[in-house]
Amino acid sequence: MDQFWRHGYEATSVRDLASAMSITGASLYNAFGDKRSLFRHCLDAYLDTYARRRIAELDASDDPIYGIRTFFDGLVEASFKDRRGCLLVNSAMEVAPWDSEMAALIQASLREIEDGFHRALQRLPAAAGSRPQRDARATARQMLSAVIALRVLARAGGDGDRLRSIARSAVALAEDWHGQ
Repeated sequence: MDQFWRHGYEATSVRDLASAMSITGASLYNAFGDKRSLFRHCLDAYLDTYARRRIAELDASDDPIYGIRTFFDGLVEASFKDRRGCLLVNSAMEVAPWDSEMAALIQASLREIEDGFHRALQRLPAAAGSRPQRDARATARQMLSAVIALRVLARAGGDGDRLRSIARSAVALAEDWHGQ
């Protein structure tokens, strides 16, 4: 996973992957079939380890606003610690344009994140009469856009103030939607 994450799909050779795994190229093919299958496996493992875990924590939060704030604070912190960015977002930019099957997987994975935000917004109690005009799905999409922007800027070496500002703006979307 680290090879794909650091260098991207195209720049990572089967030789690089086999070396990183301390196996031969033949063993890699026997275990995973091909580079693309291994990439899909790595992307799924990444999603389980990072994105799906964060969404599960958001779903488990008793206070959706706190959960959203914690989600974005954790994302900013992870971005400072690891400048590789997000394997999902990196793959959306590199692999999705030329591989329709991977594009569908990436879109479905991004939708999982959006759906997590949507569920959190739906759990917020309605402020007096304000909710009927608001669209939770559109707000969830804006929050997903903030995730993508934050991760791309972090990969490009974005400064901390910019990343924290994006995170605060995403939380403010939820607070505003809630009517606070």
